[in-house]
Amino acid sequence: MRSTLLSLLAGTAALAIAASAAQAADLPSRYAPPPMVAAIPVFTWTGFYVGVNAGYGWNTSNNNNAFYNGVGYYGSSSNDGGFVGGGQVGYNYQMGQFVLGLETDIQYADIGGGNNNYAFNGIYGGNGGSDGYFGTVRARAGFAIDRALIYVTGGFAYGDVGTTASNFGYSSNSSTNTGWVLGGGVEYAFTNNLTAKIEGLYVNLGSKNDYGYAGVAPIAVYDYSKKDNEFGVIRAGLNYKFSSY
Repeated sequence: MRSTLLSLLAGTAALAIAASAAQAADLPSRYAPPPMVAAIPVFTWTGFYVGVNAGYGWNTSNNNNAFYNGVGYYGSSSNDGGFVGGGQVGYNYQMGQFVLGLETDIQYADIGGGNNNYAFNGIYGGNGGSDGYFGTVRARAGFAIDRALIYVTGGFAYGDVGTTASNFGYSSNSSTNTGWVLGGGVEYAFTNNLTAKIEGLYVNLGSKNDYGYAGVAPIAVYDYSKKDNEFGVIRAGLNYKFSSY
């Protein structure tokens, strides 16, 4: 009888302990949940951008002939360079570390120099530079190293870096020429939206012919000049890239 009573008490105690443990398991945990860590988006070059640029341009070729009644003096002078500046708009698409893009720009260009030539009688013949402009439509292909982009670029170019020819009279040729452009550069993203670049371009717009004529035979003076519109540009630019996340 005594052993039966002890067994009953032991069973009752075990049931009580089990019930207490189950009730404790249903209580809310006192430990704080693990902190939520927001994923930081990875930078991408993909997206539209607009920007401005400024730099230096210089002509690489300039020729001129001056004639007096069919006989004259040929001369050519070196050409200096000047300020180049403007704006650009474009789009990039990144695939892994490779970036493809398209960019167009329009530039003011103070790079039209001149040549001085003299006919046998001392009459001045030559051409002088004038302010002009040029623009490009270029493809870009680059390799991205995190926020740095190394790229090459090339495509279509147009512009007018016209000259003027002069003798006793005056003649000028101001027209838009077309050609091609080739170059490359380095661009770096300081933030997800702000990038800066350094870029070099070679622009070839073909040749421009100028004519000047004045006087009456046999003392008429005829001047002809041919200017090769090819020039180099070094410029720095700043772009704002619209978010693509």
